Amino acid sequence: MARSSGISLRPESAPPIRGCSRLLALSPTRGWCARERPVNTMPYLAAALIFACVIAVGAYLAFRPGAAGTVEQRLMARIARPVSPAATEILKARSPRRRKGPLIALLYRLDLTRRLEEHLWQAGIYMRVSDMVLLMLVLFAAGVFAGTAVWKDPTLATATGFGLAMAPVAYVRVRRRRRLRRFSLQLPFALDLIRSSLEAGHSLLRGLQVVVSEFQDPMSTELRSVIEQSRLGLPLPRALEEMLKRVPVEDLRLFVVAVRVQSEVGSSLAQIISRLAEIVRTRQRLQDQVKALTAQSRMSGWVVGLLPVIILGAFSVIQPSYTRVLFHDPAGIRILKVAGVLDVLAFLTIRKLLKVKF
Repeated sequence: MARSSGISLRPESAPPIRGCSRLLALSPTRGWCARERPVNTMPYLAAALIFACVIAVGAYLAFRPGAAGTVEQRLMARIARPVSPAATEILKARSPRRRKGPLIALLYRLDLTRRLEEHLWQAGIYMRVSDMVLLMLVLFAAGVFAGTAVWKDPTLATATGFGLAMAPVAYVRVRRRRRLRRFSLQLPFALDLIRSSLEAGHSLLRGLQVVVSEFQDPMSTELRSVIEQSRLGLPLPRALEEMLKRVPVEDLRLFVVAVRVQSEVGSSLAQIISRLAEIVRTRQRLQDQVKALTAQSRMSGWVVGLLPVIILGAFSVIQPSYTRVLFHDPAGIRILKVAGVLDVLAFLTIRKLLKVKF
């Protein structure tokens, strides 16, 4: 009966639902139809280890024994010192203090911390070197952790951490360049004021005091240090040489040499400073002309360096499918690494070719 009616009594399986296998493969449990893939946890463990090491180093630098006491204790200890002929050497301590922790001592041997300390002072950033190093380490750890989570590649994660760690150094370099440039622009006007003071019958020290009262930072700050050191016993030419270490400007070097020669040989300092002011203005005029002539080439360097990054970021936002292969495919990741290295080399080469020394 059942056969005659055309109805089969055998149980048949239900038709498969379209997309079932894909849903099961994408589900968190993976189901029985997909084999679970092992998760590579090494990048995450490496990032966590680096972050823990950075936190440990930061805690040691912050809470190490023998750290500086309160401001009052340091001032009282300095006041209690007996005055001696070596006080002229102590006057040079107006520069940043050096913290001799183990890590900082190692960096001092490599001559890296001394340069960083000088750049911080020249940029007008009164910050301990240990704090700067700690900030760079924290940014490096954060960059490695974020790069590992985004790129899933140790090389790109390390490059991201290195880029973030160099951000404070780049900021210090920009501040330093702007401050030195501002000092150079103030220098010829300060020389004119010193010349007028000398022609009026005042001493060089009095002329520097007039400049301090009329000018703003950085000229007033640096010359105020020179005046304080001179009042405490340091010879004026020596104090100017110490200022030259803090402000390594070539035009200032000419002024320091002129004062040194005049103090040893003797001549009309007003005439020397008048001629020196004209030379400084001529040098600055030539520098401005060179910058104007190389402006287009310098802009080309910035375009070469930034345009690939901007295009990659734009396509990643507008059409992510176009750039997905660069971030998830091994061959694409290798291409991205090579392109980044070539881009940086091209940018540095253009900057090196356009760098003119006076």
